[in-house]
Amino acid sequence: MAPRATQLLLFLIVGLLVLAAPAPALAADGTIVFTTLGRSRYAFDIFALPLAPRSSSCPAAEARLSDGASVNYNGNFAPSGDSLLFVSERNGTLNLYISLVPSGSGSGSRREALEVPKAAPLTPLLPWDPIALKDRPSLTADGAHLVYVSTAEPAGSPRRSWAGVYNTHLPSGSTRRLTPRGVADFSPAVSPSGEWTAAASPGPDGWGGEVEDLDTDIFVFRTSDGSRRTLAVRDGGWPTWADETTLFFHRRDSDGWYGVYRAKISFAGDAGVSAASVERITPPGFHAFTPAASPGAPGLVAVATRRPGSDYRHIEVIDVSGGGANAYFEVTRPVAPRVHHFNPFISPDGARVGYHRCRGSENGDSPLLLENIKSPAPDTFSLFRIDGSYPSFSHDGKRIAFVGLPGLFVVNSDGSGGRRRIFSGNAFPTAWDWKRKGVIYTSIGPDFASERTEVDVVAVSLGGDDDEGSSISIKKLTVGGGNNAFPSPSPDGKWIVFRSGRSGHKNLYIMDAEDGEAGGIRRLTEGPWSDTMCNWSPDGEWIAFASDRHNPGGGSFAIYMVHPNGTGLRRVVHSADGGRTNHPWFSPDSKSLVFTTDYAAVSAEPISNPHHYQPYGEIFTVNIDGSGIRRLTHNSFEDGTPSWTPYYLKPEDVGETLQASGACAFEDCHWLNIDAKPDGLMCGRHG
Repeated sequence: MAPRATQLLLFLIVGLLVLAAPAPALAADGTIVFTTLGRSRYAFDIFALPLAPRSSSCPAAEARLSDGASVNYNGNFAPSGDSLLFVSERNGTLNLYISLVPSGSGSGSRREALEVPKAAPLTPLLPWDPIALKDRPSLTADGAHLVYVSTAEPAGSPRRSWAGVYNTHLPSGSTRRLTPRGVADFSPAVSPSGEWTAAASPGPDGWGGEVEDLDTDIFVFRTSDGSRRTLAVRDGGWPTWADETTLFFHRRDSDGWYGVYRAKISFAGDAGVSAASVERITPPGFHAFTPAASPGAPGLVAVATRRPGSDYRHIEVIDVSGGGANAYFEVTRPVAPRVHHFNPFISPDGARVGYHRCRGSENGDSPLLLENIKSPAPDTFSLFRIDGSYPSFSHDGKRIAFVGLPGLFVVNSDGSGGRRRIFSGNAFPTAWDWKRKGVIYTSIGPDFASERTEVDVVAVSLGGDDDEGSSISIKKLTVGGGNNAFPSPSPDGKWIVFRSGRSGHKNLYIMDAEDGEAGGIRRLTEGPWSDTMCNWSPDGEWIAFASDRHNPGGGSFAIYMVHPNGTGLRRVVHSADGGRTNHPWFSPDSKSLVFTTDYAAVSAEPISNPHHYQPYGEIFTVNIDGSGIRRLTHNSFEDGTPSWTPYYLKPEDVGETLQASGACAFEDCHWLNIDAKPDGLMCGRHG
């Protein structure tokens, strides 16, 4: 697509968005704040380097292709090579964008920095509504059809992925789902002719709960309508086309190493497609994954690697054109050795390889401590992500407590004054007293620990304004260890519900709010299971909690409610057999719950992202009678630990001066560490 055609495309998209109708106004009902593991620190931008060997003493100049606004990743060149397709989270939600590639970015110039020039705000390629993940974009050869992953349509049953491949005709806005309903597809790739699309899919059986590599096969189908869908390769992910009959993909072997494979595809008329041959092109002993190929670079495939002895993932290019051993050359390590580089893609002319990485201190938006996320009901409640875990609002809405694992912090909700460190040790989670101003309940000790581990509930009384907390007092409320955690006070200020493993099983107890166990304690639940993550409703009538009592020790958690006197126990929501629904928190009117869950399964291949302890976890709400379940967040990361306040926080109420605790301070996938060092290699941490 020529530059003039690109401008015409953007003009047509603007026209489509103007026609969108506004949503009806509703009464305001507070703010939900949650965490996404590591996401606040990503600061991703898209970069490119020449696709040619360079000596380590004379590395090429890296070109930045995206504009530094928000977080930009999973790029792809348009068929013409003059434009960049990419995912961005600007404006508080995921969408797809197209921008011109800066001139000279493929020349290998020796200038210190080649960056996209500042320009007018970009226009999204797709309408804002419905709110959904949009990912892995490709344009067909004529530039008219956009193929991508979206979570716009519910799966229809719990613990099934909403991810499907869609085709939008950009001039008209007409959209067709290519993935059969009831099935999920990930990581689509369009063939050079645009006729075929390959995608990784778990098939009709769906996601099986995998947290590392997904159990997917590669299916091929027509890009126009999804027809002639055929299983082409078993056990594979992240397909990419080298030409019309050659696919590269990754697969994890039985020893845990990711390798890249090549499949020759044959077409058999109406019978569909099949793999005539499959061969591994990278040996075991190091990880190679997320391959990228291009007809403009015959015989070359770009891959992300994690090699033994390295804490960082880098981009390398493999020359598979020779008849003997494949040749490898490094792309990113000579330029930025201590930075993770993700998900390569090759330009149509074969001159450049693109990828995304954290931009660090380079020009661009700074990661924020509080980031507004587009709410599905913005006139009902606002939605914010915080750079921290277990956030909770003070009851006047003016302050937020959260933990840094380690560390307990307090910050003004408008972003003024900076964060204040209250406690430097390991603390989790947080809840404010309803009656005593400036009192925060938390637990101190190891998290994710056994029943007998010494973890205690404490009351933290805030003192002066000094950062080190010299005038702050901490009162221990529980005694004898026993993993006492997740305190939540009653609205009358008299009691605290918490979980404890003192009996050998994690059950719920209620104790005096001021004097702790010394002032009185009673057991609320009892049984050989785990009851945990409790929250007391604002009207005082209910206590919600997560429990595996339906299958003790099986790893599956559902949300239950019980009256404070122990009566009325019932299950509210469950994410199917093996599923997890955790961290419930009541709405201000006590009629709904917000929680995190794997109800929508996974939305992308985990290897394509930085480390998450689990590749699922979206924020949902549900009525306390179990009806009206609603998804609030759509991404491929791990969202968790939500809380809800009646205080309605507008995006403009939050200043942009309060930044996250460190750009690029995230880790690579822990499970990529296989016998890398005798003492066990820990993943690289930026910063």
